[in-house]
Amino acid sequence: MVILFDQFNMPEDIYEIIFATKQQVIVAKLLIQRMKEHEGILGKTAMSLFATHLHEGEIIAEIDEPVFKPKQIKLSYNKRQFYDRILTPMKSMGLIDYDLYKKHYKLSDKFNKAMIKVGILWMQELRRPPQQFALKKKDIEELKEG
Repeated sequence: MVILFDQFNMPEDIYEIIFATKQQVIVAKLLIQRMKEHEGILGKTAMSLFATHLHEGEIIAEIDEPVFKPKQIKLSYNKRQFYDRILTPMKSMGLIDYDLYKKHYKLSDKFNKAMIKVGILWMQELRRPPQQFALKKKDIEELKEG
């Protein structure tokens, strides 16, 4: 997953930095809230039930934003899109871990460690001396054509 952000207009909410749409932000917040309510862990079955309840519109969310006039709304989110656009990216970024043996999802701090590593990589690049790039004849011809 690619995270693009503007350092001068950075949202205060981490979810708004990570996810592209407001609906994804709301669903991700609900997922993390549900996991926190269960000590940061959800079993595979519980995660599937959460996704099913979302899919069937059975989850009532209390959203404190001016856009939503009734503060409590029924949320509906496609189960496949939940796994593809919410859970899988959160796993790949290190926000959530999946233990294959215990068959449970757990909140993780690996995202923070990955961001620190990205910062270190950038600092190493800043300190590296300039390099000369040698282009092959084929590459030069492609650049001239393009």
